[in-house]
Amino acid sequence: MKKATSKSPIKGPPLRLPGQSIDEQINRLLNEKQLNYALFAFGIFLLAVGAWIQVITGSQLNPWLSSAVAVLVIGYCACRIRQTGKEVQRLRLGRDGERAVAERLDVLKQQGAVVLHDLIGDGFNLDHVVLSRQGVFVVETKTRTKPAKGSPTVTFDGERLLVEGFEPDRDPVTQAQANARWLAQILRSSTGKEFPVRPVILFPGWFVEPFPKGSSVWVLNPQALPSFIQHEPSRISESDLHMASYHLARYIKAHAQSYGSTT
Repeated sequence: MKKATSKSPIKGPPLRLPGQSIDEQINRLLNEKQLNYALFAFGIFLLAVGAWIQVITGSQLNPWLSSAVAVLVIGYCACRIRQTGKEVQRLRLGRDGERAVAERLDVLKQQGAVVLHDLIGDGFNLDHVVLSRQGVFVVETKTRTKPAKGSPTVTFDGERLLVEGFEPDRDPVTQAQANARWLAQILRSSTGKEFPVRPVILFPGWFVEPFPKGSSVWVLNPQALPSFIQHEPSRISESDLHMASYHLARYIKAHAQSYGSTT
């Protein structure tokens, strides 16, 4: 084997991008499902065409049976492709929401905050993490379609979150709290220090009513988050902020490398 005479100047994987996990899910759906269904349907179609060709040329193969099978299989594949397309559309909406929130969080970078995206956990991911003198904030983005008319709102009374008056299928408050606890444990184990970690839930494009003061979870429109963070008192020293940012970035890169090797 010929020995390589050059190598990449990049050491280790880069930090992850906003919505990168969703992009990876979209690619898997398109490559593994839609493509497979399309190829299978095309193969059945060719089989039916071949049967008719054999009839024309005098073969004994029954073209009606193969055609009926082809119609059924192609119909099933078409339904599955359509379902996959809807799932891809939903994922793209979530990805675009995460990227819109990432643009909004750029304001905090100008004020000394560190913003990281798409932290991979064991079977889940954190959309964004903001590390600032005011604390550590775990940001969960919930991008949902909303009615074209009316004034749909999101409300949170400190315990119960409602979207248009209904509870979401998956409780985002419980999810955000679990994410915050996980990140606090990661920082504790890597730095040996306790950091104040606050869960935040953002609804891009929605009107979010004010939540009660003293709530452990913030539920906001993305435009309001920078102001909320800026008005918080300082809780982390500059040296601890740099230490937490360094350890978390190192964790992301190490985990991203192992995650990429298994996908």
